[in-house]
Amino acid sequence: MADSKSILSEAEEKMDMAIMYLDESLAHIRAGKADVRLLDGIRVDSYGSMVPINNVAAVTTPDARSIAIKPWDKSMFRVIEKAIIDSELGIMPENNGEIIRIGIPPLTEERRKQLSKQCKAEAETAKVSVRNARRDGIDSLKKSVKDGMPEDEQKNGEAKLQKIHDKYIKQIDDMFAAKEKEIMTV
Repeated sequence: MADSKSILSEAEEKMDMAIMYLDESLAHIRAGKADVRLLDGIRVDSYGSMVPINNVAAVTTPDARSIAIKPWDKSMFRVIEKAIIDSELGIMPENNGEIIRIGIPPLTEERRKQLSKQCKAEAETAKVSVRNARRDGIDSLKKSVKDGMPEDEQKNGEAKLQKIHDKYIKQIDDMFAAKEKEIMTV
């Protein structure tokens, strides 16, 4: 027989994962500001294996509008440049032989709206995950009553689960609002 504490902690763990996923997704959405996490999805061929750019170079943001990449091995310049050009980032890198610079252009109004919609979709996906975790928790609590858990413990568990759910939904809304403000700020 599962007790309500373990059911609640399992549901909360699933909700935590949804928040972490949302945080990661929002980080990869370009908001007009330079962020080294924009390059996380880009892989380069280094000695026969595909690795992230930050494994073969120092990646920094010298200012709010550019990313600087300084490869540790001079032979990696072409490989990194090609990977950035071929990626979905849509930005042309500049190479001066010492460092690769990526200038982050300001976003157009239309692009801002697209990115805002994309953020909203990511936030909605996270909310659905949180709701699914709550539903699974409630189902587990109801099954536990059949296995001998007192009904009042089940009701208390459901109330606690609802409070946890509300806390996570608010956190998702706050994360979305912050990202949307970042995108819409010119």
